[in-house]
Formats: sequence, structure tokens, C-alpha cells
Amino acid sequence: MSSILCLLSVQDGRIKRSSLEAMSHANTLARAEGWSLEAVLLGSKAADLAETAGRHGADRVLVIKDPVFDSHLNAPLLAGLEAVVKAASPRLVVAASTESVKDVLGALAVRCDAAVLPDVASFSVQGERIVCERPVMAAKKLARTESSHPLVFVSVRSGSYEVKEAQGAGTVVDVPFQFDAATLGLTLREIVKSAGDTVDLSEARVVVAAGRGVRDASGKALVDELASITGAAIGASRAVVETGLFPATAQIGQTGKVVSPDLYFAVGISGAVQHTAGMANSRVIVAINKDPDAPIFDLATYGLVGDCFTILPLLNAELKKVMASR
Repeated sequence: MSSILCLLSVQDGRIKRSSLEAMSHANTLARAEGWSLEAVLLGSKAADLAETAGRHGADRVLVIKDPVFDSHLNAPLLAGLEAVVKAASPRLVVAASTESVKDVLGALAVRCDAAVLPDVASFSVQGERIVCERPVMAAKKLARTESSHPLVFVSVRSGSYEVKEAQGAGTVVDVPFQFDAATLGLTLREIVKSAGDTVDLSEARVVVAAGRGVRDASGKALVDELASITGAAIGASRAVVETGLFPATAQIGQTGKVVSPDLYFAVGISGAVQHTAGMANSRVIVAINKDPDAPIFDLATYGLVGDCFTILPLLNAELKKVMASR
């Protein structure tokens, strides 16, 4: 029987939402084709997350319980994933398009003699072909790509699918693996995070993003307040990152992060394609801009025309009342 193998990314002891999104659709395809669905978990506590993988459709969960995977290091990660892929012999390998996956996917495909369809918005099985749609030209167009290679790797953009639970057997299978850490040419000594980072931007369900209209520290304070009220992660356009008002880790767009929250506040953002390429998959978009012809309003679910320095104090005050009444 053919199978789909899902590479699951883990952060802060949990499987990333983007991985579960990709796995949910993989499960739908596997059931339609009569294939099995398998998942991969790597790390010292990998087996602890097998139950979550099973609740999202995995028939088998292939695990390597080794602390070498607890930090992102290319050499052991490539070796571990290669061992799992060769042990499972899947028809299709699916992963969320995370930074760590982007880092190793090409090299892994070479090692496993696989075709790669990266950073796609959708994927399907059509006979002998794996068919995908991939955003191109700053997400203004979708390119149809496909492969009939015996083994295909697909990485999926965050927000492309909904997370759906579908109980699988979740049988845990330990994959034999050994890696000599002494052979590492590079080691990871420390991960430095921006001060104040409380919500992971790429996984956030609510994002408040600031653009050029925020202007200064007083505008940033209003954005911070809105994020605090709604429990949101804070993002920014390239323009305000370059002024130093927000850190580079907050940048959303073609040259920044891709986000797909349930709710996205675009505050003082005009909506240039370089920015919207990173947030167009947001489910509800609230745009605040004083220019009624700003392109962001073409994407927005709700639009508020006006200066953010006028609108945000009113919005924040009303949201505080709503939150207090709950």
C-alpha cells in the first residue's frame, strides 16, 4: 500500500499548527486514495506527541528519540529524516513550509532521490501525478506544478488548510538511528529572541501589524496596546522595520515571514504586494488606513478609513470593555 509521510515540526513542546494543517489535508487525500498516513517526530520527547499525531489521522508515528534533534542542526536533522523516509518508503512526503524545512528540504530530496514541489498553496493526487498550485510573482499569480516521480516532497504554506481532527491508530514505531555529535562541524550555542516576544508570529491566531502610518513611538504604543488586549503577535511592514521602530523578526511579507492568522489587523499599511504576499491567507483582515484608495482595502474583510492615531484609542477602549464583560 502506498503512503503519505508527514514531517511534523515541533516548537515549545507542541506540534506546530502549520504542520497539523498540512497533515489534515494529507489525511483527506490518503483516505480518498486508500493509502496509509504516517507521521515523523524527532527529538528527546518525540513519543510524547504521538497521541496528537494520532488524533489528526496518523496510522503510524515514526519517532527517533534523540536529544540531538532538540535544536535545529542541519547535519543530524538531514540524517534522521533520511533514515525515516527510507524506512517508510512513502509515495508522497508532506511538510509545513517552516524555516527549518526550507533549510533542509532540497538536500534531503537529493539524498532520497526525490522531486520537490516547495512552498505550495494546495496539493492533490491525480492518478500517477502529484499536482500543486504555488504562489508566484509576490503571490499575485498561482503556478500549476506537478510531478510523476516515484517520490515527491511537498512543503505547504501556512494557512492553506484548516486543522481537522480525524482519529488514526497512532501506532508508535521507533526508527533505529545513531549520530555521533563529535562529527558536527557546526554547533548551535544560543537562540536569541527579540525582547518582548510572547507570541510566535508564524503560529499566532491574531496578528497586529504596523505600517508606515504608525510613524513613531506613540503609534507603536497604540499597536502594542491593541496586541496586549487581543493576545496578538506583533508584525510590521518592511518600511517601519527599516526605521528601527520594529525589529527585523517582526517583518511580514515577501522578504519577511508568512503568516495566516484567524484575525489580522493591518494598521497604517498601504497594502503593497511585497507585504500582502506574507499575509493574504489571513482569514479575517481588518484594515485601518487614512487613504480610502489604499490597496489593502481590496483584501480587507473590514475597512476603517481614518488616521490610526484617531481610530486605535477608540478601538482599544471598546475592546477593553468587551474583554472586561466576558
